[in-house]
Amino acid sequence: MKGLAVHWVCSVFVASAAWAGPFDAAQPGFAELAAIPANDPRIRGWASGFVAPQTQRGPIDITLPTGPSATFGTPASALGVADAIAFDGFPSQDPTKVISLGDGGFITLSFDLPIRNGAGADFAVFENAFNDTVLELGFVEVSSNGSDFFRFPTVSLTPLTAQIDQTDPLHDKIDPSNLDGFAGKYRAGLGTPFDLQRLVGSGPLLDVDGVRFVRIRDVIGYIEGSVAAGTATQDSAQSYAYFGLNFAQNHLVNDPYLTDFASGGFDLDAVAVLNFVPEPGVAWLWLGVLASWAFRREGGRSCQRALRLPSR
Repeated sequence: MKGLAVHWVCSVFVASAAWAGPFDAAQPGFAELAAIPANDPRIRGWASGFVAPQTQRGPIDITLPTGPSATFGTPASALGVADAIAFDGFPSQDPTKVISLGDGGFITLSFDLPIRNGAGADFAVFENAFNDTVLELGFVEVSSNGSDFFRFPTVSLTPLTAQIDQTDPLHDKIDPSNLDGFAGKYRAGLGTPFDLQRLVGSGPLLDVDGVRFVRIRDVIGYIEGSVAAGTATQDSAQSYAYFGLNFAQNHLVNDPYLTDFASGGFDLDAVAVLNFVPEPGVAWLWLGVLASWAFRREGGRSCQRALRLPSR
């Protein structure tokens, strides 16, 4: 969450309806392309629990790992429906609705029914960004067994010429069309979709038709930090080129730093389920209904033949 007053000011200056990158982006005043609205009728459920041993807050400043950690919200704040839009249309600052992860922090969520690889997006992650360019990013990982997690591939083509610091409007803007595979790509109320088809072939330890856990991990966007020391993070892209520019493998990710306050880091609102595995009892119930209907239909015809009654 952007917890300082300056962030509200920045959110006014950086809005733009023109994107230059190769990926989908929500644009103010235009129809969203891939984003999942919180009231989307395709949503079938929401995260219902969290795994305490696999949930950890990060520090408010990764260069001071023993310093204070983010404290805004609790893991329970990420459960249930996406509700981080306040009555005035701005992202809520209610700690019961959002959890801030801090630098490199993570949370592991569970679901009443497993998520499956269906048609299109299978689940969506909601952050509480103020607008389309003041964004905080997160990696998304999934697991079938709760032990082995697999991360969605990511690409960040955000320039590295200046640190995005949330104090200068000139340095705050993130062009979402330069991002792919990150949670937090869209403003509050719009979920970033994830399609399990992208993880098909990851190996026998991942069942894309039975995902029971989703983990969100804050991106440390400190471009002057060290990857080896864990103070900077990279995307998973191989070498990438567009518009005549070449990007090396594992491009550094530039997102807001320093967020040295209690609500720093990725701010998780909710995770929505779009495709899920039905309960076995429900499937058997439908089979029973169909079988009963077929039996009655055929039985009625048999009686008609036996009694030589005319069919209607």
